Amino acid sequence: MTKLMFALWGSDLATSLHLPTLRDALAAAGGERVQLNVDDEHVAPAMRIPTSEEPIGAIVSVWTSGPAEPVAQVLAGVAARVAGWEVEERRPIDPPETWDGARGDGLANVAVLRRPAELTQEEWLHRWLVDHTPVAIATQATFGYLQNVVVRPVTAEAPPVSALVEELFPIEGMSDMHAFYGSGGDDAELAARLTRLMTSVARIGADRDLDLVPTSRYLYPLTR
Repeated sequence: MTKLMFALWGSDLATSLHLPTLRDALAAAGGERVQLNVDDEHVAPAMRIPTSEEPIGAIVSVWTSGPAEPVAQVLAGVAARVAGWEVEERRPIDPPETWDGARGDGLANVAVLRRPAELTQEEWLHRWLVDHTPVAIATQATFGYLQNVVVRPVTAEAPPVSALVEELFPIEGMSDMHAFYGSGGDDAELAARLTRLMTSVARIGADRDLDLVPTSRYLYPLTR
C-alpha cells in the first residue's frame, strides 16, 4: 500500500474535508484510509510559518493500492490548490491512533522540508534521519513523531519538497514554551534545549525554506 500526502490551500477546508461524501469519493478512487491534518479553530493560537503568501490550510494523507491521480482529482474538488507527493513513512514515535474520525489529542505540527542545495540527498538524509532525530526527541515534548521522505511528486504543480514531518505536542504547547519543549518550567533547561535543537535544525536547512502548519489530527477508515 502506498502513502500519498497532499498539501491543500483554500477556504472552508475545516468543514469540507470532513464531509462523508468526500470520504465516499476517496474510497471510490481507491483510498483505504485517510488522515486529515487541518488548520482549524482548535489550533488557532499556534505559530504558522508559510513560504507562500497563502499558508497551507491542510495536509491530507491517503493510503491506497491504486494510482495517485484519482485521489488527487477528488481532493481538487474541495480545494483551490492541491500539491501531492508519494512518501515513505518512518515512525520514530508511534502516536496514539483511533480510526474513528475523532480529533486526536494535542497539537499536530506538520513541517514541509526542503533539502538545501549545498547538501547531497545522501548527506541530508543522514543528517536528518540519523543525527537530528534523537536531538528532536530529546529536546521536545513530543508524543508522536512521523517522518515522510518524498519519493516522487504525484501532481503536476507540486513544488520541490524533500520530506513532510509530523510532530505531536501537548495542546498547552501552543502558548507555553515549557510545555512544548518539556523543560518543566526551568528557564535554563529551556534555553539549553532550544540551543541544541536549533543548532541541529540548521544542519539540515530547516531554519529556512520551511512551511510549518499547525493542525488538528483526524483519522478515518475508507473501507470496511
